[in-house]
Amino acid sequence: MKTITINGYDNASDTLRDQRLAQSLYDEGAVIMADVLLVLHGADHRARRLLELRVFRRDFFRFYEHEVFPATLKQTIAPYEAAGRADLMELSYRLTMNLTADFAGVDRPRRDAEETERLRGQVMIFSEGATLVHSTRDKETVRAEVRAALAEFKTSFYQPSLERRQQLLADFAAGRITEDAVPRDVLTVLLQNEERVEMAPDLMMREIAFYLQAGSHSTANATAHAFHDVMSWCSSHPEDQRRIESDPLFLQRCVHESLRLHPASPVAWRRSTCPMALPNGSDADTNDRVVVDLATANRDPSIFGPDADIFNPHRSLRDGTPPWGLTFGVGVHTCLGRDLDGGLQPRADADPDTHQYGIVPLLVQELVRRKARPDPADKALAANHTERANWGYYPILLEPVH
Repeated sequence: MKTITINGYDNASDTLRDQRLAQSLYDEGAVIMADVLLVLHGADHRARRLLELRVFRRDFFRFYEHEVFPATLKQTIAPYEAAGRADLMELSYRLTMNLTADFAGVDRPRRDAEETERLRGQVMIFSEGATLVHSTRDKETVRAEVRAALAEFKTSFYQPSLERRQQLLADFAAGRITEDAVPRDVLTVLLQNEERVEMAPDLMMREIAFYLQAGSHSTANATAHAFHDVMSWCSSHPEDQRRIESDPLFLQRCVHESLRLHPASPVAWRRSTCPMALPNGSDADTNDRVVVDLATANRDPSIFGPDADIFNPHRSLRDGTPPWGLTFGVGVHTCLGRDLDGGLQPRADADPDTHQYGIVPLLVQELVRRKARPDPADKALAANHTERANWGYYPILLEPVH
């Protein structure tokens, strides 16, 4: 087996679209990722993706932004507002985890600080297990921690959530409740379609755990990167400060630029399922590893200009190039949560009052409203347990909204 690296935006994009290449980045993290949606290939992937897409419809995203997000934000941010400070990584993780739990189908009946922290601890372990290939810790130690966290998750959160949905579906089938009383989330969709997509009980639980960690981990990291980039831009470009505070479409554009510079994973790994010629002219044999360098593709000067390495929300792009580059992937493995995280790319005539912004732009917008800024007396620190360039601790000061 040989490894072939793909560089350049167009070659990377074409490679990701090739359906002869199977996902392989998460093989090390099989303890939680084995056979979940992200790693499936071919007919199995199409069948489960079509099912779960039923949750990710735009009308649901609109409801999510206007109803679910404000309520969850108010509850999550309240103690930090009262304290006047927060670790942005902790705040973002708690908020995005609660939001992700709602569409994944994980109940939190109390929704208090202790329950939230317990689930957050489990989800952070799931995230480290999923990204095990980039972990700097002993991998067997991490796998053991994931197994223990999954066992705790099953007892404390998953099993009660599963049993409540099974009862609600039985009540709906018997005519005791209307369809409006049935939750709209991934777990419910899977239970409604067990005869179409067969999943062992353990796999269904890991599928929900995968959604929890994928949604909260990548979104929390994206929020910290975007906030840092926006604050840094305002420091060096004070003329844009007022626009960032008053123009939500421009702020979303800032977030999209940050997403380009900081893909959740710097690389995508694929495995060739047959002998094939790759877009860069290389020949791959069956089971060769194809590494798509997303980080450099997203900074390709032929696509993003000579200043592609820096944050510039005024960047001009060629038609058809998304401002976030390849951060959400393309092709059959495009991230299902792309529109949920980053919102829709606005048209020229977009109405700021009805536009879908996405969770990361909305959260950065709320931080700006609260005059959040890096704490000058407390240094932000990079994460030390992973090779990925993420923040581990990012202290901020903030004010309440009156």
